Amino acid sequence: MDDRIALLRKILDESSYTVALCGSGMMEEGGFIGVKNPDKAYDIEKKYGYSPEEIFTGSFYHTRPKQFFEFYKKEMLEDAPEPTESGKALAAMERAGKLQCVITSNIYELSQRAGCRNVIDLHGSIYHNRCNRCGREYPVNYIRQAKGIPACEDCGIPIRPGLYFFGEMTDSQLITRATEEVHDAQVLLLLGTTLNSEVFAHYIKYFEGQWLVVIHKEKHFLDDNADMVFIDRPKNILSRLGY
Repeated sequence: MDDRIALLRKILDESSYTVALCGSGMMEEGGFIGVKNPDKAYDIEKKYGYSPEEIFTGSFYHTRPKQFFEFYKKEMLEDAPEPTESGKALAAMERAGKLQCVITSNIYELSQRAGCRNVIDLHGSIYHNRCNRCGREYPVNYIRQAKGIPACEDCGIPIRPGLYFFGEMTDSQLITRATEEVHDAQVLLLLGTTLNSEVFAHYIKYFEGQWLVVIHKEKHFLDDNADMVFIDRPKNILSRLGY
């Protein structure tokens, strides 16, 4: 264990409350590329005639459900990412009492599937789907296996994926909870994301703790504002902490 990894381990051991913010880099380190990636977004627009930002909206879901679910099942549900070593390391940290909360932007419950228990999914989850009329819930495989539009068996209307569409406001209670977790943190880990993240920047400004630690694969001009920076994939650092 080199000196900087040893120092991070010491920081985490001495922390009374540690929170991790997990960005898209946590999926990309496993080889998964999200629909907002510029190259993938370009391919999607060529294939469907609309950009991901146009398709994955409430208005598109309501007015063009057939096209919406064709895109959703193919581009967002097919070949969904699996947890990486990062998720397993975070779960080990949580079991050891060294991690109190995970706040994530991914929709695939990667942290929970790796073993973490206290997780805030800011953008929802593909695993929780419901009928907006009767409230009946449906598993993700019901949507995956549906021919055409997956409809409620009782009401006959399209099932609503358990996600926040682009442009939708996150539930205010979820925002409040995430804000409070960051505010209470003594150590804040930014994993696979940066200080100017469009998802996390709002929450980072509430951090008043002692150590802001960034682990991401590329240098960023705001890195100097962190207390410790590792230019690497999170899995390569977290797995070396030894929890």
